[in-house]
Amino acid sequence: MKKNNFPKLHNATWPGIVGKGDGSEPIIPLDTLLEKTAAAEVNGVKFDGIDLGLFDEHIRMDASEGEIKKLHDKVRDFGLQIGTLVAPVWPPSGGAAMGSEEERKRFVDVVRRACRFGEKLRKLGIRTTNIIRIDSASSVSAWAEHPVHSTKMIAQTFREACDVAAGFGEQLAAEGEICWGGMHSWKTMLDTLEQVDRPNIGFQADMAHTLLYLLGYNSPEDRILPADFQWKDREELSNALKQLTARLRPWTIDFHIAQNDGTVFGSGSHDKTGRHCLANDPNGKLDIGKDAGYWLRDDQGNLTKAFRHICWDGCMFPNEVMEKQDTWNNILAAMIQVRELHGWYENEDNFNQNIK
Repeated sequence: MKKNNFPKLHNATWPGIVGKGDGSEPIIPLDTLLEKTAAAEVNGVKFDGIDLGLFDEHIRMDASEGEIKKLHDKVRDFGLQIGTLVAPVWPPSGGAAMGSEEERKRFVDVVRRACRFGEKLRKLGIRTTNIIRIDSASSVSAWAEHPVHSTKMIAQTFREACDVAAGFGEQLAAEGEICWGGMHSWKTMLDTLEQVDRPNIGFQADMAHTLLYLLGYNSPEDRILPADFQWKDREELSNALKQLTARLRPWTIDFHIAQNDGTVFGSGSHDKTGRHCLANDPNGKLDIGKDAGYWLRDDQGNLTKAFRHICWDGCMFPNEVMEKQDTWNNILAAMIQVRELHGWYENEDNFNQNIK
């Protein structure tokens, strides 16, 4: 039997930026992240690609065609492809999706610029998907002042952004993270997605963030696990994950493998959110291989094959940890396990033709 070669295994570049700077640790250069990703190897298996954050600290979103081609050549020379892009929708380049008219215009304009960048990478043949990640760029506390109106405004901005993205052949994935208003719980996330009502909007699940949906951080009334839940009760945790994924899986178009110890964390200017832990962290509450299956398989246990690639997200790890090659080898090993348990084999020629 041939070994599974799908979904493709990607690393993320934005952990070199998120939670860095602003009096915190220095930003990790893009070249360093590419080098560590390309060098990782477990029993002959390597990362297939990267998901790219369009942050000025790594690459200008308004890069010229020559600059984009240079990025293409650099990533290709490392033997990697590019998958999902992150649009920097936050101020100062963007603005709150539920903010003033000017802020919402900036938000949509950032999406437009990110879509332009993504379309060019697809035409160059190195980008393997047409998904761009967004969030509401709005605080939970501001959203909570007028919940109904706030969600209505976020949905309106997302609709406008979706219409722009459709013109470039792109889909938008709204990140399920507890620090963003209107998507800080599974229920508010569903409400937002349903109000957007566009065929090219979807959900991005990150295992570290969605675990906190179960606990009701920032939205206690929406918790799925009971207030007296004990982490040793694996059966109850599994049942809760089944409930959560049954609701959000139909919307999910992008998926992050991650670990969480059941707590929140923030660094730099980033608000507290799901704490990303190393794949082999002894305090991790998730069984990564098994729990990824709740997202990758339907309620009957059948593979959905909804994701052509999966990505590791490890934001706000200390630089000392991220600069160790063993860190990336251990992460890659966890990704490989997920693919062995929930992946499939496919002819590579078909895949390469699809991305062009």
